[in-house]
Amino acid sequence: MDDVDAVQGQIARTMITSGDWVTPRLDGNPWFEKPPLLYWTTALGRLLHLPDEWAARLPVALASLAFLIFFFEVVAREFSPRTAVTATAILSTSAGWLAYSFAAVTDLLMSVTLGAAMFIALFDSRRKKGYGAGALLGLSILAKAFVPLVLFAPLFLVARGKRLAIMAGCLLVAAPWHILCSLRNGMAFWQDYFWKQQVLRFFTPALLHPQPFWYFVPVLLAGLFPWTALAGLLLRPKTYGDVRVQSLVWWLIYALVFFSVARNKLPGYALPLMPALAIVLAFGLEKAGLAAKWWLSASALTLVLVPAIVQGLPEALLSGVTKVHMALAPALPFVAVAGIVWWLAWRERNLVAILVASSAALVGFAYVKVKTFPMLDQRVSVRQFWREHQSEVANACVQDIGRSWQYGLNYYARHPLPECDQEPGVRITAQNGRLTVGQE
Repeated sequence: MDDVDAVQGQIARTMITSGDWVTPRLDGNPWFEKPPLLYWTTALGRLLHLPDEWAARLPVALASLAFLIFFFEVVAREFSPRTAVTATAILSTSAGWLAYSFAAVTDLLMSVTLGAAMFIALFDSRRKKGYGAGALLGLSILAKAFVPLVLFAPLFLVARGKRLAIMAGCLLVAAPWHILCSLRNGMAFWQDYFWKQQVLRFFTPALLHPQPFWYFVPVLLAGLFPWTALAGLLLRPKTYGDVRVQSLVWWLIYALVFFSVARNKLPGYALPLMPALAIVLAFGLEKAGLAAKWWLSASALTLVLVPAIVQGLPEALLSGVTKVHMALAPALPFVAVAGIVWWLAWRERNLVAILVASSAALVGFAYVKVKTFPMLDQRVSVRQFWREHQSEVANACVQDIGRSWQYGLNYYARHPLPECDQEPGVRITAQNGRLTVGQE
């Protein structure tokens, strides 16, 4: 379990032991940074006696899988099975979607529930389906607070016959927890949950994640890997030759501007844009005609960067992308894949080419995970540090370490470790980006 998982795991563990599933608590204190959906799913996993990592991550992975099935069915019904295969392949094997599908964070849960609500509102004219869209929107709010409401707002313009049903379904799902938590915690709940975590996060850099306006453009391009080359299809007028695609594009522009204007930015904020973007790119590829072979082979060719990513990713995560010196490494298998993809597309077997490229992308992702995750686990994970030093640090104090490290240590110790004072004893500190233990 990594440090982010430790926070979710500790809150979920407290919910089970205390019986209080309304007020999230971390180290005994109310924790209102996020709504409770991820904590609830983690707690449910623990009640089913899943190992810690499985309890935190399996519900997220299953939610991703369920959404991909729903996504395929919606796109196949609304566009064509061919477009559905392409869009689902792009989405399911893109680096951003894969990474967040195996992480115990709220972004994926918010994205899948919001995406499902959006597609029902856009593509299903049956009024009774509005209740389902509203319930999914309510779940999205329980995953990420009120951001989904802002993102969903334009959909009310096209959901004329379902507006009341959507609002009813949303209130029925999202309102009870907000009301109960407010009654139990008073204004402190709204000051932290809404004012600090929503308003101040949007308008001020107070939460220490300020980024430039254009930040999400490279984030989305990186998140599309290895399908980044397909972004060039957005420059072709034929990509926009369908009113449904135009609606998705206008929504993408709206959402991108909303996130770009916000002062605080994190990569996961862009995740809700990826399903709609995958549909637009899939449609654009369908309209590319014979040129599709070049777009597909260019995408497959970017997989030659996988060995270089393996070399540079650990240092990028530890020290920042600007300090990484990446060099191309041998990648002949991926060069061969690019050639096969080009040949298949040249033979007008685009679907097979897409499936080959997608399979290669999954192999590349598995290779990155196998090669880099153990290294990161040793260098930055509290879990590994605790395994190596448990007997020494069970009653240690902490000095000048990051917040995520502090929460991780508290999780494994099962109690908050105190801040160090002038008294001699075992101290946990951070040096050169690693946790260290010493005696003073």
